Amino acid sequence: MSVSKKSVVTEDWAVVILGLASIGLALWGLVIPKPTFSWSSVADLQGRVAALDNIGHIGSQFLLVYGIAILAAILLRKPLKALLIVFPVVFLITLLALLLAGNGLVKDLNLEAVIFSLAIGLAISNLFTLPEWFKNALATELYVKIGLVLLGTTVIFGDILKAGSLGLMQALIVVLSVWYFSFWLCKKLKIDEEMSMMLSSAVSICGVSAAIATSGAIKGDPKKLSYVISLVLITAIPMMIVMPYLASWMGLSQEVTGAWLGGSIDTTGAVVASGSLVGEEALKISTIVKFSQNVLLGIAAFAISIYWTYSKSKSAAHAEKPTLKVIWERFPKFVIGFVLASLLFSFVVPSGQVAAVKESLKSVQGLWFALAFTSIGLETNFKDLFVHTNKKPLYAFLVAQFFNVLITLVIAILLFR
Repeated sequence: MSVSKKSVVTEDWAVVILGLASIGLALWGLVIPKPTFSWSSVADLQGRVAALDNIGHIGSQFLLVYGIAILAAILLRKPLKALLIVFPVVFLITLLALLLAGNGLVKDLNLEAVIFSLAIGLAISNLFTLPEWFKNALATELYVKIGLVLLGTTVIFGDILKAGSLGLMQALIVVLSVWYFSFWLCKKLKIDEEMSMMLSSAVSICGVSAAIATSGAIKGDPKKLSYVISLVLITAIPMMIVMPYLASWMGLSQEVTGAWLGGSIDTTGAVVASGSLVGEEALKISTIVKFSQNVLLGIAAFAISIYWTYSKSKSAAHAEKPTLKVIWERFPKFVIGFVLASLLFSFVVPSGQVAAVKESLKSVQGLWFALAFTSIGLETNFKDLFVHTNKKPLYAFLVAQFFNVLITLVIAILLFR
């Protein structure tokens, strides 16, 4: 994303500052209780979701994210007038998505709020013509990057290491093998390098978060990113439902099944949902494996940014030489926020304090992601998302996902049997 020369800081540094500031506020006592959106009847809506204390929690979250969005606009010297109108609208749409995802029947189907955020946003943007000033006020990348910084608070190295080295070993083998296979396949199919990078990261690391982090590292095309995200979300739903039954049919133990699910399914929410269908041990192992892959997100973004810098310097006739200065300038700074948050919660903050703020920060992190997906829907044309003229990325994604499922199964059997 291009940044105005008049900006106080770049967008990535603004994300680091604001993301860590929101974490600091929680550690200093500003802990907003997690709102509930769970309901199965009108009585539940009135008695739980619409309860005064719950509305207070929702309002407090709104004030927090609204304030951060305003501060970001000030730091980036962006127009405030449009943001003051647009952000509350995006929040209300996201609130509707959270309510839909909180319904008991929807929960049984393991559908996440981000799916509804994207769908509602797409419906609005394609049924109505949104003015340009409205679309220009959307800050999808900003919301996602702040969510990624907060995601770092959930990546606790101590918890992963205590659970054993097998999860980390599997994550490393799967990520490297699947990423290189996916990238090789995309090159064979003559898919452009930008799409290949985002697609390979999405399949091999952690789905949506990895695709977005990669897009930030290479300054990717938002339309290509939206297409990759749609593939991740669409395939995650059938995988999380079918794979537990396949594991049962094959007679796999809970340990092997959990490792298989955690390494194969792209979104963390879908991993948790599928692991829950199998059993407590499967849920534990699947979560550890997925978190182990999340640990690699920052490392992967750093490596990709360096590769991209060197790659472009070789392909362009008058490109900058890939010096350390150039690498640093192109490095996605929001990754620093992710790593700092993870290190802070892993080695500095006492475990008791981590437990006290964990749910609140996780809820706010999920809200930022949901706001981002609403924004993606609002700024995306429906045909661009689902009717891609070039079918090769779709074929590459499906083949790479199939390879991911097979190689992860083999590694899970070898390590966890």
